[in-house]
Amino acid sequence: MIIHQFYDKGLAHASYAVIRLGKMIVIDPARDPQPYYDFATFNDAEIIGVIETHPHADFISSHLEIHQTTGATIYASKLLGAEYPHETFDDGDIIHLADIKLKALNTPGHSPDSICILVVDENGNDKAIFTGDTLFVGDVGRPDLRENAGNITAAKEVLARQMYHSTREKLMTLPHHVIVYPAHGPGSLCGKNISPDLESTIGHELRENYALKFMKESTFVDILVSDQPFMPKYFGHDVEINKKGAEPLDKSVSAVPRIDKNSALEKGIVIVDTRPVDNFRTSHLHGAMNIQDGDKFETWLGSIIGPDEPFYLIGTDETSLDTLIRKAAKIGYEKNIKAALLPPDQMPEVLPEIDRSDYKFHPDHYSIVDVRNWGEVNENKIFPHSISIPLPELRERLGDIPTDKPIVVHCAAGYRSAAATSIIAGKINSVPVYDLGEAVVEVVRRKAKV
Repeated sequence: MIIHQFYDKGLAHASYAVIRLGKMIVIDPARDPQPYYDFATFNDAEIIGVIETHPHADFISSHLEIHQTTGATIYASKLLGAEYPHETFDDGDIIHLADIKLKALNTPGHSPDSICILVVDENGNDKAIFTGDTLFVGDVGRPDLRENAGNITAAKEVLARQMYHSTREKLMTLPHHVIVYPAHGPGSLCGKNISPDLESTIGHELRENYALKFMKESTFVDILVSDQPFMPKYFGHDVEINKKGAEPLDKSVSAVPRIDKNSALEKGIVIVDTRPVDNFRTSHLHGAMNIQDGDKFETWLGSIIGPDEPFYLIGTDETSLDTLIRKAAKIGYEKNIKAALLPPDQMPEVLPEIDRSDYKFHPDHYSIVDVRNWGEVNENKIFPHSISIPLPELRERLGDIPTDKPIVVHCAAGYRSAAATSIIAGKINSVPVYDLGEAVVEVVRRKAKV
C-alpha cells in the first residue's frame, strides 16, 4: 500500500493518494488535478475513486473534474447534499481497494457532513485515518464556518458539541498506532492551533492535543468557539461551489480575458496590483490595491475582495500573471477577474515615504492604524493609542479612521500594511497615508528591550 501526501503551502492544504495493487483513490483533491494524474501514471495505477471529507470552505476541489476525466467514482456523505454524480459514504460504508478497506466514519463538528476515512490493511489491521478538517495535528477543526453555508447549517455551539462527541467516540477510541493524515497544516484558517507537523498518530494526539484532553463537554465548547481566526469573505462561496462541483481548471482559467496593458479600465472596478511594494509605492493606478504575490496571496485576495466582486488583475510579467490566475482559481475567483494585464506605461500615483525620525520622536503627530488580526492585537498592542482594524475588515471600516492627522499603517512584518495602505490611500486623500512596513519589526524589538 502506498499513501502519498500532496501539500499546498499557500493554502496549507494536504490531499492524499492511496494506491493498492494498481488502483488509486484520491482524498480531498486540490483544484488542479494534474499532480494526481501524474502520480497515478508514475505508479502505473488507475484512479478509481475520489473521496470528499466535506465541502471545503478554503479551497476549490477538483473532485468533479477527476470524475469527468477518469470515470472515478466520487464518494461523499449523504448529508452533504452533493449535486454532482456520487455514491454516499457514511458510517458502515466500505470502499474495497483491492485487498484493503477504506471505512467511513461520520464525524460532525467542523461541519455537519464531515467524515473521516479509516484505512484497514490487507491483514485486517487499522492502519491510518484521513481526518479531513475534523482532527489536525495539535488541534481540531473550527466549528463556525457552517452557520450560513452548505446543505445543512448549524450554530457553532451545536457543532462544537458534535466535535466533542466525534473526537471522543470515534477517533480517540482508535488504536494508538493509527497514523493521522489531516487535510491542513500550520497557517490554515480552519483551525487555531495547528502544529507544524503534517502527520501524527492517535497516540501522539491523545498526549499532546489540547482538544483531546479530559474535560467536560461545556468546557470543550467554550474553548473551541473562542479565539478562532478571522473568516475570509470567500469561505461560504467555496462551500457552495464544492457542493456543486467546479468547472475544469484549464477551461476556466483560459476563459479569463487578457487585455493590452494600456487599455482603458472600466471605472468603479477594483484593481488588484500584485507587484512588490517598492514597485507599487513609486507608481500605480489610482485606487489600486497592493495585494502582493506570495505564499498567502489567495487567502488575502479572498479576504479583501468579495466573492461576487469583479476586479482587474495586474501582474509583473506574463509568467507571474499566469500563476496568479491559477492561484485565484484555487479559491474559485478566476471568474471574478474582469481582465488580466501587465503594468500600464503610465501609472501616476505615488505613495509618500514617512520621515522615520519625526515618527520615532513624535508618534502623536499621526493617526496609527493597526491592521493585524484581533488575536495578535489582544496579545500585544504595539502602539497604545492605535486604532485596530484587521485587514479583512478595513474596506468596510474606512470611516472609523480619523483624518485630522497623517495616517500611519502597520501590521507585524509589512505584507498586510502594504495592502492596507493602498486601500486607505485610494479612498482618503485629505492627509498623507504612510506604510510603516518592515520598520515595525524594529519598533517591536526596541519595546522588548525596555
